[in-house]
Amino acid sequence: MRIDLNNTSASELSSELSSQQVSAQGAPTAAQATSEDRATFTSDSVSVKSLATAALSSPEVRQSTVDDLKQAVSSGTYELNPSKIAASMVDDYA
Repeated sequence: MRIDLNNTSASELSSELSSQQVSAQGAPTAAQATSEDRATFTSDSVSVKSLATAALSSPEVRQSTVDDLKQAVSSGTYELNPSKIAASMVDDYA
């Protein structure tokens, strides 16, 4: 299942954040280059807060969708599309 609240993919968000962090930090100094490896994660707190708010305000179960699916299954009109399922699985893991 894919949830896309702001039409921004995770890869776009991570690449945007990475480019902001790299441009803000610049090249490492000689002391930084010889010290131990480190990883620093930064984020735009406004976008993180807005995403968290949107996620928390959305319903856990979309009852209308569940009801529609129940009706389709019970009436025998629900059809599976194996090609679409396979494509979605590939998209989720690619």
